[in-house]
Amino acid sequence: MGRSEKITPFIVMEILERAKALEREGRDIVHMEIGEPDLPPSPRVLEAIEKHKAEAHRYTHSLGVQELREAIARYYWETYKVDISPERVVITTGTSGGFSLIFSALFEVGEGILFTDPGYPCYKNFAHIYCLNPISFPIGKDTDYELTPEGLEEVKEPFKGFLVTSPSNPVGNVYSKETIKGLAEFAYLKGKLFISDEIYHGLNYDKEVHTALEFSDHAIVVNGFSKYFCMPGFRLGWVIVPKAYVRKLQLVAQNLFISPPTLSQLVAIEALNDRGYLKKVRETFRQRRDYLYSELKDIFDIEVEPQGAFYIWVNIGRYSDDSFKFAYRLLEEAGVAVTPGVDFGKNNTERYIRFAYTANLTRLKEGVKRIREFLGL
Repeated sequence: MGRSEKITPFIVMEILERAKALEREGRDIVHMEIGEPDLPPSPRVLEAIEKHKAEAHRYTHSLGVQELREAIARYYWETYKVDISPERVVITTGTSGGFSLIFSALFEVGEGILFTDPGYPCYKNFAHIYCLNPISFPIGKDTDYELTPEGLEEVKEPFKGFLVTSPSNPVGNVYSKETIKGLAEFAYLKGKLFISDEIYHGLNYDKEVHTALEFSDHAIVVNGFSKYFCMPGFRLGWVIVPKAYVRKLQLVAQNLFISPPTLSQLVAIEALNDRGYLKKVRETFRQRRDYLYSELKDIFDIEVEPQGAFYIWVNIGRYSDDSFKFAYRLLEEAGVAVTPGVDFGKNNTERYIRFAYTANLTRLKEGVKRIREFLGL
């Protein structure tokens, strides 16, 4: 099978596209499928757009604007008490751009990279695009949907690195401090690359989140402005790597991207600094989580209470063993868009769907009402 033939569809985007088609036909659709915050960015970001728009037509340094790199380093000290040199911060075109740099610059063709199943579907497709060997590792309620050092010890297939997401997509769980620390120690002792996707940091509600950089300077951290900072369309992310890797990523970045989006970089500093607005963002999603979880746990089986991100992972086994068909029926018949579990892997995912609480409470309540009617409850 050729490389391009291994790339699978991003099903949530196809659900979204079908939902939009139904809306063009006049249908009212409740969107609980897409992981895109509906909240605007900080007003300070919107004000900065006007201030900096005259500068937006020029390239920046391939590693990003120095002031933004410094602001991110400062953010890590203020948030986690981790001292990061700005020279280790690489600004990227979204986190997708970050993964492109990591997978192409730090791995050789054919090397193994391990992901959790269920997990974000694009990881394995990035691996295929860059001719790596994606290795799927099943996780479940027995380990609180965490990848553990003990689990990695049992992997027989060779792998150069592994990737975890906390808070996670699609489950919404937050990895414990002990697990993150254990994974960092495993990577250091075994000579593996530990990639920590921390894009949902800040969107944690009941449990403290820990960056992998608290436990290892060798960890590779990926984050961005699309989720917590409510700036998905700005296509801006960052990667923090050991100093020895910066030049490797820069050479790829120069050729793939030239530089990150200029205007996005100039205004992102305001997003980092407006802590008051970020607190409101977290509280808004907390309220939505509390409502939707309290409603859905009476309708479906939920194995792990969601503690972060903006997702709830539910077992639909009492109604269906085909999450793809279930999600499409729910969309077509009830006007509620959700993501089928099979988008996130093959580990029993046909019995799960993912809800995203990226709509306001009024819409979430309407969605729950329609789901109850659809199921005859």
